[in-house]
Amino acid sequence: MAMFLVTGATGRVGRHVVNELLMAGQKVRALTRNVEGINLPQGVEVALGDLSQPHTLKRALEGVTGMHLITNGVGYVPLQTGQEIVELATKAGVRRVTVLWGGEKGLTEKAVEASNLEWTLLHPAEFMSNALKWKESIRSEGVVQDLFADSLSASIHEGDIGRVAAIALVENGHAGKTYVLTGPESLTVPQKVGIISKIINRDIRFVKLSEEQERERMRRMGVQEDAIDYVIRWHSNPPEYSYTVNSSVEKVTGRPARTFAEWATEHVNYFI
Repeated sequence: MAMFLVTGATGRVGRHVVNELLMAGQKVRALTRNVEGINLPQGVEVALGDLSQPHTLKRALEGVTGMHLITNGVGYVPLQTGQEIVELATKAGVRRVTVLWGGEKGLTEKAVEASNLEWTLLHPAEFMSNALKWKESIRSEGVVQDLFADSLSASIHEGDIGRVAAIALVENGHAGKTYVLTGPESLTVPQKVGIISKIINRDIRFVKLSEEQERERMRRMGVQEDAIDYVIRWHSNPPEYSYTVNSSVEKVTGRPARTFAEWATEHVNYFI
């Protein structure tokens, strides 16, 4: 069995990458900055390391054949250490890498593309799990407050991203490809709220926020100012790929992408 290193292993997508690799019978090592409170499936090796400090990655990369790489660090800020990470991975014998981009091509993506690694870039639309930011107001008030009322999004289930990543790491035929990944439908925020409302059998009221209210909400979530600026620009004028449904998930995995209703049903306990 090959050994695969998953960075961001406790994150929204990383957990699914870990699970999919395990189900494929692979050995998995999870990179984390802090082992306290980490909750990963039995059999996963845990390695300490920080992508923003590449010298901490040498031990984590030992014996690794493939790597799932995130491109953002703390506070969703793009990593500035992509070149060093790629050099260390190449020296360690890593052959294959999937890269989960953060919305714009940064130093990490450019370093990977310029390397001799067998790389696959994953460009997902908005994560369905972004709806979890509404969970407290839905539970306590039956209200969703959001700035982006009219912004369409072909949001994707994180598990589908994880499935694509695992296949690209384990199977041949994905090197040098960029997969734009979407869900099977393009929805507005009020439409998503309506789906959640139906699933929990409770009326949910939608309230449109001002830009400053949205910025303050994101600050309370710990998002840094440049990342807030990016998110607001992105939703105010979303790129075409983010709301244009495609079939990449099904082409790679052989299964249709999951709907927002399926995601909401799986996560219903967050909203009740």
